[in-house]
Amino acid sequence: MQIWVDADACPKVIKDILFRAAERVGLPLTLVANQPIPTPPSRLIRSIRVAPGFDVADNEIVRLLAPGDLVITADIPLAAEVIAKGGHALNPRGERYTPDNIRERLTMRDFMDTLRGSGIDTGGPPPLGPRDRQAFANALDSWLAKHAPQEGP
Repeated sequence: MQIWVDADACPKVIKDILFRAAERVGLPLTLVANQPIPTPPSRLIRSIRVAPGFDVADNEIVRLLAPGDLVITADIPLAAEVIAKGGHALNPRGERYTPDNIRERLTMRDFMDTLRGSGIDTGGPPPLGPRDRQAFANALDSWLAKHAPQEGP
């Protein structure tokens, strides 16, 4: 089991939370991006640089993902593929994508994309704030408590 990060758009503060969590629980963490991503020196943390292009990083994550892995992404179509492959998905604001909510999220994403395509300014998400960071850290800790390998006595 490991954690994958759709790292091109992942905020640095979220990556820092993930770096600390990976070390704390001893879980491998891989950042996938089409640009160099700095990582701390660690036997658990690595980055994979993929070629530039639409969905190249997403496709690499899906290709390498094993059932039970966690993917950190704000990309709803990627989250849907992760869930379909038996993985778990969490966005940088702490919202967990599940089989129960992913269809609704995809529908809303497609609707907003249609509005933007017809020239309507839909705005974007607000900047990541302290509450978002805390929500992410709490959601990650909760997932890790349920899914990360526990060390025995």
